[in-house]
Amino acid sequence: MDKGQLIRELQFKAVRSGGAGGQHVNKVSTKIELTFDLVNSFAFLDTEKERLLLKLKPRLTNNGLLLLQCDETRSQHRNKELIVLRFLDVIESTLKTPKKRKRTKPSKASVEKRLKTKKLAAQKKSGRKKPNFE
Repeated sequence: MDKGQLIRELQFKAVRSGGAGGQHVNKVSTKIELTFDLVNSFAFLDTEKERLLLKLKPRLTNNGLLLLQCDETRSQHRNKELIVLRFLDVIESTLKTPKKRKRTKPSKASVEKRLKTKKLAAQKKSGRKKPNFE
């Protein structure tokens, strides 16, 4: 993955942000919409692209576009920085392969402890029975 190439392929659009803020919100386009064409991207290897398409499928449009938006701050530039960071986090976390789990055996002490507590519980319960006087 080439981050420089990746960032060059991003497309940004500034739109009006909704919500509280009075007249300022109605005049200034501070919300940033990021669009990334994953299908036609040259920044990834084929294996990386397949993994991204599989993992990000619920977040992609029918055309294979990844859409993200940010309207956290009142500054268009800061929102652009935040959305790029969020985009890079999404890509990196998706490309990360989880470690294989190594099966382990319980230690001898833990097995003995478990059996001991089971025996104590069984004795406690058997002590609750009515005595048999036959």
